[in-house]
Amino acid sequence: MSEEQQILDKFQELLEACRSIKKLSSEEETEILRAFTIANKAHSGTRRKSGEPYIFHPLAVALIAVQEVGLGPIAVICALLHDVVEDTDITLDELRMTFGDRIATIVDGLTKIEDVMLLHQGDSKQAENYRKILLSMCDDAYVIFLKLCDRLHNMRTLGSMKDTKKIAISSETQYLYIPLAHRLGLYSIKTELEELVMKYTNPDKYAEIAALINKTSGTELQLKECLTGYIRQMLDDNNYKYTIKTRVKSVYSCWKKMQNKGVEFDEIYDLYAMRIILDVPPEVEKEECFKVYALISKQFPPNPSRFRDWITSPKNNGYESLQTTVMTPIGRWVEIQIRTVRMDNIAEKGMAAHFLYKEAHPEAIQQSNPVEEWLQQIRLTLENTQKSALDLVEEFKETLYTNEIYLFTPKGETVKMPNHSTVLDFAFAIHSYLGLHCIGAKVNAKVVTMGYKLHSGEQVQILTSRNAVPNDDWLEYAHTPRAKEKLHDYLHNQRKDYSEMGKKKMSEYFKKLKIYNTQTNQGRLRHYLKCTNDIDFYYLLAKGTVGEQEVAQCFGKVKPQPRLIFLDQYKDLFGDEESSQQISKSTNLQPNNSAKSFLLDQDYENYDVQPATCCKPVSGDPVVGIVTDGVITVHRTNCKIAMDHLANHENNIIRAKWRAGEKVSFLTGVTLTAIDRKGLLQEITQIISSNMELNMRAITLETSEGVVHGIIMLYVQDLDNLDSLINNLKSIEGVEEVRRI
Repeated sequence: MSEEQQILDKFQELLEACRSIKKLSSEEETEILRAFTIANKAHSGTRRKSGEPYIFHPLAVALIAVQEVGLGPIAVICALLHDVVEDTDITLDELRMTFGDRIATIVDGLTKIEDVMLLHQGDSKQAENYRKILLSMCDDAYVIFLKLCDRLHNMRTLGSMKDTKKIAISSETQYLYIPLAHRLGLYSIKTELEELVMKYTNPDKYAEIAALINKTSGTELQLKECLTGYIRQMLDDNNYKYTIKTRVKSVYSCWKKMQNKGVEFDEIYDLYAMRIILDVPPEVEKEECFKVYALISKQFPPNPSRFRDWITSPKNNGYESLQTTVMTPIGRWVEIQIRTVRMDNIAEKGMAAHFLYKEAHPEAIQQSNPVEEWLQQIRLTLENTQKSALDLVEEFKETLYTNEIYLFTPKGETVKMPNHSTVLDFAFAIHSYLGLHCIGAKVNAKVVTMGYKLHSGEQVQILTSRNAVPNDDWLEYAHTPRAKEKLHDYLHNQRKDYSEMGKKKMSEYFKKLKIYNTQTNQGRLRHYLKCTNDIDFYYLLAKGTVGEQEVAQCFGKVKPQPRLIFLDQYKDLFGDEESSQQISKSTNLQPNNSAKSFLLDQDYENYDVQPATCCKPVSGDPVVGIVTDGVITVHRTNCKIAMDHLANHENNIIRAKWRAGEKVSFLTGVTLTAIDRKGLLQEITQIISSNMELNMRAITLETSEGVVHGIIMLYVQDLDNLDSLINNLKSIEGVEEVRRI
C-alpha cells in the first residue's frame, strides 16, 4: 500500500471516529477536510525521526483527542493544524483568515515560542513555553487538552529519539504533563504517561516488574472465574443493566506502591480491580450503587479500611464512585469500583466531561463548572507579571495534586483552602497584616500554634501581636503560594542591609581557598546554595549560615570526584566496556582526583565534576550529566530532582557513563526494617565489614514495639556490590526489608 493511501486511510479512520462521537454537520466535515488538506500539503516531504511521514503525527493526535478524551470537531481541526505554524511557512494570520479567531488562538497556544531573547534572567525556553501554555489555557481549555494528546503521542513514539532526548522529554512529561492529566481527571492518559516515563528513565526496574505482572496472568483468569461469574449472575437476578471491566495494576503503580509502602510485589493486595458500571436513571444513582455494594459484601468479605464513598463526597475534579476491596475464594484481594454510566464518563474524561457538556449546552453556562473555576484560579496565579516563568510554573504545579478543605471565619464565612494548609496560610489568605503579625489562632475555641494543620469544617480565629514579625523559621509553616510569596517579599526586604557584609565574607573565603573571585565562580556558588537572587545569597554568607566548609565543597576542595566518561553528542548513552576502554586509551589520561580524570567533550574539558548528593549514583547506575555554572553534576537517570531540572533546562544535559575498570568507592546508604532480636546488630556488621569488607561511615538503629528501623551509610564499589549487599542483608533472619536510599 502506498504512503498516500495510508494517509487517506488514517484520515478516514479519524472521520469515522468523529462521527461515532456526534453527528457531524456538512460544514464541520468540510472544515475538517480543509484542515487535513492544508496540513497534509504543508508537511509534505517532511518525516519524523522514525522515518514515517510527518502528517501521521497530527492525524494520531487528532484521533487521541476524539477516542481517548472525547473531544469534537474543533479539537480535530486544531490537532491537524497544531504544528503548521511552528514547522512550515503557513502563518497564524493565514489560519485566522481561513478558520476564524478561535482556531487560530488555540493553534497559537499550542505553538512553542522562538524568541529566546525575551526570557527572564535565569529562566529557560521550556519554562517560557509552559507559561505560554498556561496563559493560553486560561483563554481556551482546548489548549491543554490538545497539549496532553500531543504529548501522549510523542511519548508513544519516543523510541526513535536519541537517548538524551528521551530523558529530556520524559523529564518534561513527569514535571508538568502528568500532574496536569491528574488534575484534569484524565487518569488513563496519566497512567500511560507514567508507564512510558518509567520505561525510559528506569528501564531495568520497569522490565523487572513487568515480568512479575506477566507471571500473574493465570491468577487473573482464576479471579475472573470465581468472582466475575458470580457478580454477573447476581446483577442479572436483580435485573440490572450493567457493564463489567477488569484491569491489572500498571507497572508504574506497582513500583510506586512498593517504594511508598515499602512492600514487595507479592504484598500488593490491589493488583487486580473490577469496575461495575450500572445503567440506571440519575435520580436513583446513589441508592442503586449502595444496593450493589451490599449484595457484593454479603458474598465476599470486604476490607473495612479500604472502603471509599466518593459518591456522597465527590473529589474536587468531579470523580464519583464507590470503592471497596474484597477477599476472593482463592485468597486474593480485589478492588471493586461501583459507579453509573454518567459517573464513569466523568471518571474517564475528568474535567473534559464538564467542559464538553458546556460546549454542547451553552444555555447551561451559568451553572458551576469545575473547569472554569480551576482556570480562574490559574488566572489569579498568573497575575503577578514580575515573577519568572519558573516561579510561576512551580506555584501552578503545587495546585495540581492539592485537594481542598472548607474553613469558617469567626463570622461564619466560608474560606476554601488547599489541603494541609496551616494557621499561617489561613491568616495570609484573609489579609497580609494578619499573616505578618500572626502568633497563632483559636481553632474551634482551642488555642493552637501558627504551624497547626487545619482540617475541613474548623472555625479559625487568627491571633496577632504588633511585636510579632516573620523570620526564616516561618517559612516552614507556609504551604500556600500566597503565604510563601508574602513571607519571601518581607524577608527579602529585611535582608538587603546584609549585602556588603556578605560580599566581604565571600571574598575572604575565596582568597583563603585560592579561588578566583569572578562572576562565574560567584554564580557557581550561588547555584550550589540554591539561591535565586543575590540578596538571599549574601545574607546566608553574612549570617554565617554558609561558611568556608560549604564554599570548599562547592569547588571540590574537600572530597574526590567519581571517575566518569562524558561522551560527545554522537555516542551512545551507555556504551559497552570495550568502547569505553578504547576511549580511555586514546586520551592517555591517568587516574587522579582532578577534572582531568574525566574524558570530556571539548566544550566541557575544563568543568569540575561531582556526584549528586540527592540520588548518590554509584558505578553501574544509568547516569546523566547536568551542566550548571561551570560544574557538571552527575545524577541517576530516574532522579526526580534531575528530571525536574531537565524539564526546564534541556540544553544543560550531556551524556555520561562510568569509566570501566576504575576502583573507586562511592558513599551510599540503605534503610533496613527487621524484627528485633538478640545478635541482630552483630550479624549486620559481620556481613558488611567481614564478609563483604565494606567500609561503614555511619549506622543508626532504632527499636519501637519490637521492630528495628535502621539507616546504614557505607562505601561500595559499584551497583553489583550494592545489590549483593542488599541481598545478603535480606538473608538475615528477621530482616523484612532492605532498600537503597
